[in-house]
Amino acid sequence: MRNAALTLGIIAGVIGMVVGFFGYGYVELSNRFAEVDEIFGPLDNKRLIQATSILSPLLAIAGGAMARARALWGGLLLILSAGGMYHAFGFNVATMFPIAFAGLGGLLALAAGKPDEPKAHF
Repeated sequence: MRNAALTLGIIAGVIGMVVGFFGYGYVELSNRFAEVDEIFGPLDNKRLIQATSILSPLLAIAGGAMARARALWGGLLLILSAGGMYHAFGFNVATMFPIAFAGLGGLLALAAGKPDEPKAHF
């Protein structure tokens, strides 16, 4: 299950990077050209979209990479990544795969049977 979480997390991060490039680029385009907001409507929270465009793919890749060694931390990062993408971009045709892959990878990492180490996670 840890290997599946690793693979799903990295794939979610790569696809999330593509979504993030477009999200960040659209915010920059609307900041520089007011006509974009007039044509397509203003964005609610531009800083949230920009921050999530960078952080969510980063969390997905980091969570996937951590899933083998530290399943608890990796799973939490993957679920946080999926939640961030859903909150900032919503669930649509561009975000359905990164959200689903990061969420499933996070659940698989958390459901990994054996504990990481005999000591506590914290």
